[in-house]
Amino acid sequence: MSPSICGSLVIFDLDGTLADSKLDLVHSVNAARGLLDLPPISDELVSSYVGNGAPVLMRRALGPEASEADVQRGLEFFLSYYRAHMLDNTRLYPGVKDALDRLREAGTKMAVLTNKPVRFSRSIVEGLGLAQHFFQVYGGNSFEQKKPDPIGIEMLLRESGLARERTIMVGDSGVDVQTARNARVQACGVSYGFQPEAFVEYPPDFVVDDMAELVEYVLRPD
Repeated sequence: MSPSICGSLVIFDLDGTLADSKLDLVHSVNAARGLLDLPPISDELVSSYVGNGAPVLMRRALGPEASEADVQRGLEFFLSYYRAHMLDNTRLYPGVKDALDRLREAGTKMAVLTNKPVRFSRSIVEGLGLAQHFFQVYGGNSFEQKKPDPIGIEMLLRESGLARERTIMVGDSGVDVQTARNARVQACGVSYGFQPEAFVEYPPDFVVDDMAELVEYVLRPD
């Protein structure tokens, strides 16, 4: 690991990083497939499709044979179903709340940057009791471009007033690592998320097995 960057801006992905939302996403995707008379697909396959936003998720989940009209119909149903069920089974990963509490108490600025639609993202953050921890929550439709475009990190840098070299992007996928690289900030991967295998192709600067390790890294003396 590189030297500590105590007093940093820490930007978190949501799905697979802070929250285990897999089951609610799987149920919503398969409900949309059912609407189009398609059989359900596995939890693991749905998880592998997550990370680039809802439109890409549905395009992948419906397969190459689906027409654009079917994809749009499936997407609209998915969003409606997910809106009603996104907190049925979604929970914080173990240790996340304690880690965020410690970072907050230490004065660390924190934000969420996800490709999930912003209103869903904010509802989940609030529903899981984390709203007070983050000065900003941005989603996939908050800007003209989604991750891995660096626009979200650039905005958070301006809003926080903190330096690029004191910023970490924390996520579970290659998209998050690419976003960090494009914004020239540090990338931290979490080993327990949806797509840790992506770190083979897109290695982060360091990987943590739980959020307590991230806290120790961020708060240790320079």
